Amino acid sequence: MLAVGALPISGCGSSDAASAGERGLRVDRFDSDAAWRLVKEQVAVGQRPAGSPQLRRLAGRLRRMLPEGRFEPVPGEPGLRNVVGTLSGTKPGIVIGAHYDTLVKPKGFVGANNGAAGTAVVIGVARALARADVAAEPRQVRFVLFDGEEPAAGLPEESRDFYHSGLRGSRAYVKAHPGETAHMVLLDYVGNRGLRLPREGSSSIELWSRLRSSARRVGTQRHFPDYSSEDIVDDHSPFLRSGVPAIDLIDWRYRGHSLSDGLDRLSPASLDAVGETVTELATRLRARR
Repeated sequence: MLAVGALPISGCGSSDAASAGERGLRVDRFDSDAAWRLVKEQVAVGQRPAGSPQLRRLAGRLRRMLPEGRFEPVPGEPGLRNVVGTLSGTKPGIVIGAHYDTLVKPKGFVGANNGAAGTAVVIGVARALARADVAAEPRQVRFVLFDGEEPAAGLPEESRDFYHSGLRGSRAYVKAHPGETAHMVLLDYVGNRGLRLPREGSSSIELWSRLRSSARRVGTQRHFPDYSSEDIVDDHSPFLRSGVPAIDLIDWRYRGHSLSDGLDRLSPASLDAVGETVTELATRLRARR
């Protein structure tokens, strides 16, 4: 992902509404312990650049964790493949995604937040939704782990055209599935301590408002402050360019291109807050509420 410019930070701010417990809403649908274990499992693999043998082995494990999990090749990129899971329903559906590759440099980069956290939350949300009762004729939900989000060489900020040197898996997915997506939610830096996820500058305003409404319902609104930050070129960008409302959950304050991106910078509580919020949003979108 790459920042392309700053927006004025504005907004009146707001306090959390009544707690989810006071509203009587169940908020234990997302298994944060399992998500944390999966983050650690990915980090233990080490550096996981797109197309590497270690990433391909990990992809096999991730595929088995998703409902109806399968691989989709990334055309023109030998060895790259997206991992896709599906909960059946009507189309156009919902895509919940993250990238599962890591930077190729610096050497030894393990991507605890920049890759592993979002991947773990996507899988946790998939499991939570698979267990849930659904209304008649729900929307389809796709869970997509994108390969090749990072460029094949160097850092995103060193690329003259990151949209085309990176985002290889998300661009391929959008091209392969025209007209199939009604809403897209991207999870990127979502596991760090002190998590704050303002609206990323290019994210669709109406979908962002629905996310914050879902956060209020599950008591997590403090993690989603009412202001906007920079525009970020990320795996939601191909969806936006194709006309699909999309949002990018990313705490851009986090140093996600540094060797400091390790487990010690993350918090299971942050994974839980995002997982519960996205589960609630997806539940409502799936039922067209």
